[in-house]
Amino acid sequence: MKVLLLKDAKEDDCGQDPYIRELGLYGLEATLIPVLSFEFLSLPSFSEKLSHPEDYGGLIFTSPRAVEAAQLCLEKNNKTEVWERSLKEKWNAKSVYVVGNATASLVSKIGLDTEGETCGNAEKLAEYICSRESSALPLLFPCGNLKREILPKALKDKGIAMESVTVYQTIPHPGIQGNLNSYYSQQGVPASITFFSPSGLTYSLKHIQELSGDSIDQIKFAAIGPTTARALAAQGLPVSCTAESPTPQALATGIRKALQPHGCC
Repeated sequence: MKVLLLKDAKEDDCGQDPYIRELGLYGLEATLIPVLSFEFLSLPSFSEKLSHPEDYGGLIFTSPRAVEAAQLCLEKNNKTEVWERSLKEKWNAKSVYVVGNATASLVSKIGLDTEGETCGNAEKLAEYICSRESSALPLLFPCGNLKREILPKALKDKGIAMESVTVYQTIPHPGIQGNLNSYYSQQGVPASITFFSPSGLTYSLKHIQELSGDSIDQIKFAAIGPTTARALAAQGLPVSCTAESPTPQALATGIRKALQPHGCC
């Protein structure tokens, strides 16, 4: 059974995208099509902030792109040496909060110790931070231009200072239409389509509706989390599956249930 995941490929230590592998364990043939591209912004400003950990109570990373922005700052400004010598240690003396294991894995690669990765989404991370944070200094939050206000608002309501810096913007992937056309012509209508973000849904839905035609009613739509599920529902699409956590294992389990006769997860 063929399933379509609207995300870019990320190889793990085994040299395979973990979503493809996990779905394959259930006999599902997954194809990945990227629907988002990213442009980095304000890196000199972010780099300067990373150079002054004494001004902040900690860091918040809610997306892999924000971590990539930090990596670029270290590489572009020859900061790797000073990072390894002193900055990394100073940041590790503070809290580094993250959402999700994928983001946590990237943060650990630049030498920072993480907490909160099991929270799974911004709402739960906000609760976690509020239960732990006592520093008077602001938390530094590198984010994208489409960030939701749930985390900033929750922290503000609890009197926790935060300083946001927009370090990337989300744009449609230039190959969306061509890649989807190619998939549908070669593979046909998939049994399931998974969306990984509201913006990914926005950029791809029109093409999917056109290509699927009347067969769109047969597709089981899945979401990586509650925010994306709400975006699907807002478009009038039935959500057959919302992953219990943003992990390959949880998504594969959910899709498998949804594709079983009378299945729902």
